[in-house]
Amino acid sequence: MRVIFMGTPDFAVPCLDAIVAAGHEVLCVVAQPDKPKGRGQALQSPPVVQRARELGLPVRQPKAVRSGPFVQWFTEEAQADVAVVVAYGRILIPALLGAPKHGCLNVHASLLPRHRGAAPIQRAIMAGDAETGVCIMQMDAGLDTGDVLLRRRTPIGPEERGPELWDRLSQIGAEAIVEALAQIDVLHAVPQEAAGATLAPPLSREDGLLRWSEPAQALHDRVRGVDPWPGAVARLRGAPLKVWRTLPVESSAPDANPGDVIEAGPRLVVQTGQGALQVLEAQLPGKPRRAAAELINGARLRVGERLEDGALETT
Repeated sequence: MRVIFMGTPDFAVPCLDAIVAAGHEVLCVVAQPDKPKGRGQALQSPPVVQRARELGLPVRQPKAVRSGPFVQWFTEEAQADVAVVVAYGRILIPALLGAPKHGCLNVHASLLPRHRGAAPIQRAIMAGDAETGVCIMQMDAGLDTGDVLLRRRTPIGPEERGPELWDRLSQIGAEAIVEALAQIDVLHAVPQEAAGATLAPPLSREDGLLRWSEPAQALHDRVRGVDPWPGAVARLRGAPLKVWRTLPVESSAPDANPGDVIEAGPRLVVQTGQGALQVLEAQLPGKPRRAAAELINGARLRVGERLEDGALETT
């Protein structure tokens, strides 16, 4: 098939590789423009663009996708059979959605209609979902509201974190889109039900703030979901404390207040609104990540101290 591939981050790279390996003709790879990164703010191409160049594929990185030369090429010149969209990061206008023979197929990393939006992987973990998956969706003008052509389910491990699930779903998505393209003429489009629809907006720094009045399981899920960005944040003696790895445990001091340190050797355990949270790995400003035992010794933590709720830095 003649395919226009639209994607930007590393999540989309396995899908591009799989489509090429399956023998489809990739007319062009479309991604967002290069962005400045690092201390020197040098322009850096997105992962999909880097991979496309390695594969010798033509690349377009239009700044405007609602009008102008790109829209004319897409709708009048490309003559694509299908466009595959994987975390492209831009909203497509109806003229683009209807231009290819089979329209635009989206590889979405959730079990739609749950977690429509930009951060379905992270939001599924933060919500404590037991399973997630990938849907191949026929795109329409709504926010991830199109008919589902193919659905693949997978459990979320109780300790699985954002980067691990990200990588795993990217591989599932690659397999699913190749299967969908092979069966595109016979797949049955299933409309999404409005019931059960939830939104998965982009993460913000506020999503990483820990509030000790919440249940231990909810805090644990938040820590897993916001890894690596923005990272879970509490406060210790007024300084931000990044919390990287945790485990819900039974409380040895159920009458303690949320945020109280109830064990400080060999484990670091903090009372929550329901149960307790064992901190396995954390990080103070200017310091590397440390296992709990190192943090206890280095900061001289004691039972009875208090970890405060996370707060956004104002400076």
